[in-house]
Amino acid sequence: MKLIVGLGNPGREYTGTRHNAGFEWVCRLSEDLNVSFKAEARFYGLCARVDHGDADLWLLKPQTYMNRSGQSVGALCQFYKILPEQILIVHDELDLQPGVSKLKWGGGHGGHNGLKDIAAHLGTKDFWRLRIGVGHPGDRSEVVNYVLHPPRKEEASLIDEAIQRSMTVWPEISQGDCQAAMLKLHTKP
Repeated sequence: MKLIVGLGNPGREYTGTRHNAGFEWVCRLSEDLNVSFKAEARFYGLCARVDHGDADLWLLKPQTYMNRSGQSVGALCQFYKILPEQILIVHDELDLQPGVSKLKWGGGHGGHNGLKDIAAHLGTKDFWRLRIGVGHPGDRSEVVNYVLHPPRKEEASLIDEAIQRSMTVWPEISQGDCQAAMLKLHTKP
């Protein structure tokens, strides 16, 4: 892996919302790796560089708002010549219940505008995704309102557990062994 992207929306009003699960994940990773994010105008986001052996690893929090996440991801990938298969996108997932996280390769965007924009900028849907379950409101017309608000207390606790559990597979992901990471993450404890 050369790039880990946490999806979310910038601004205090979005802190703690379901849509910012990806931001939360990369923030925790940056703390574990003891690196800080810095604003990078040319990449439309907050970036942190991690010395990762023979190659740098980048952490990115796009500041373009969710629907334009691809602008940020595309700019950084183009500058550093990062290939889609070297990218992990961490994002909220409506199709998974709070408390569940899944790692997957490629696939559709499932209506997630951040993924849709990233795929458009990269020219492919083939990149790794770490999906943090936030649940579904039940009615499609409620989705936007749902993801842009904080979860209920019990859901927040489950989402936090999913983030913590998915962090345990970081060693496998960082070594490029996503199959082992999937097996570990998807196996019930």
